[in-house]
Amino acid sequence: MIKELIKIIGSLGLVFIVAGVLNKKTNNSMISYIIGGALLLTYSISINDIIFIILQSTFIIASTYKLIKTTRGGKLTVKKL
Repeated sequence: MIKELIKIIGSLGLVFIVAGVLNKKTNNSMISYIIGGALLLTYSISINDIIFIILQSTFIIASTYKLIKTTRGGKLTVKKL
């Protein structure tokens, strides 16, 4: 039962990433990438695949960075403390 659930989570991740690729012109594609990446990260953790874990973590960070950058008009600033 658990193995099937993990496969469903991985499959949903793939579906979200494909949806993001097909819908590239909006910020919704970045959100799809982030959701899909998180689902695939969950899958990769469950199968203990370190390469895939690193890949998905990097993918999620890059997608989040791009989403933030595009929603702020191309400016990404960091406030100094």
